[in-house]
Amino acid sequence: MILPPRELFSTTAAGAIALVVERLARATPGALVIGPPLPRESFPGVMFQPVGNGLSILRVIKNCRPGIVEVHQKPRLALLIAKLFPRTRVLLFVHNDPLAMRGLKSTFERRLMLRHVHQVVCVSNYLKSRYMQGLTGPGPAVLHNPLTLAALPPRAAMRKPEILFVGRLVHDKGPDIFIAACALALPQLPGWSARMIGGDRFGPDSPETPYVIAMRDQAAKAGVHLTGPLPHQQALAAMAAADIAVVPSRWAEPFGLTALEALASGAALITTRQGGLPEVAGEAALYVPADDATALADAMMKLAQNAGLRAGLQTAGLAQAQLFDTPLIATALAHLRNAHPAV
Repeated sequence: MILPPRELFSTTAAGAIALVVERLARATPGALVIGPPLPRESFPGVMFQPVGNGLSILRVIKNCRPGIVEVHQKPRLALLIAKLFPRTRVLLFVHNDPLAMRGLKSTFERRLMLRHVHQVVCVSNYLKSRYMQGLTGPGPAVLHNPLTLAALPPRAAMRKPEILFVGRLVHDKGPDIFIAACALALPQLPGWSARMIGGDRFGPDSPETPYVIAMRDQAAKAGVHLTGPLPHQQALAAMAAADIAVVPSRWAEPFGLTALEALASGAALITTRQGGLPEVAGEAALYVPADDATALADAMMKLAQNAGLRAGLQTAGLAQAQLFDTPLIATALAHLRNAHPAV
């Protein structure tokens, strides 16, 4: 399993792709994860090989001669491996918009990839629809990202009257909309608080960018507590205790892992319909238009003031999350590894 260059396979600094690979690796006997060198220890209990560049990756494959190689987010590398090692089944995992990805931008490149690798795997039907722009035929497989439900922190017996944002503090994720909505809603919600967990990047070394500084100032004025980035398990524990979680993304989320984590943690979810988010949340969320702070504030107040509605969404979210449990996704992946290519 090959990670992209910026994905650190570490408990303290892993991004979404590294977290997905860690879960799939634990469900795959003998799996070896290949990724960039780490400043800290890798995930315990998973074989990990640090590499510095693409040539080093090819050397590892030549020495190991694996029957299956799964390349995440690097189309050109996947194509090269497929050509150099024709007896190896190569799967390319697409986690972001393929039309913006080097090696997949043109219809020719996307068609070529389908012909030369064993499987192209998109993490949502939304991404598959993007991949198929200008193409006909069955196209890529879809395999949703997994979440290991048994490994989540225990849910609080008495949840906090808290509205929680967890995610990167970047424009695409809508932290400014969350803050603006809280400024409108919190004065109408005595006893409720709002908190934000996140930074510009994952991990403790996340920089204080001008945007993060601006969000920190706006949050303070709105009465929102901004804690900055926390280790992933601590962020999950916060979701397991909060009554309401908000994922106000304004960009087309390729999947929406934070939304899935909120559902599985038992928080009532408010989100948008951007990209793959409706695939993740299904009927287990309140949806608001992206970039609409007033609509988001109304949804916050509606949930906070209606315990029955809140409890119903929390129960529905737990049921929805079951569809993404790692054992189910790993079984589907095993089928893709052994299935004949679609084209």
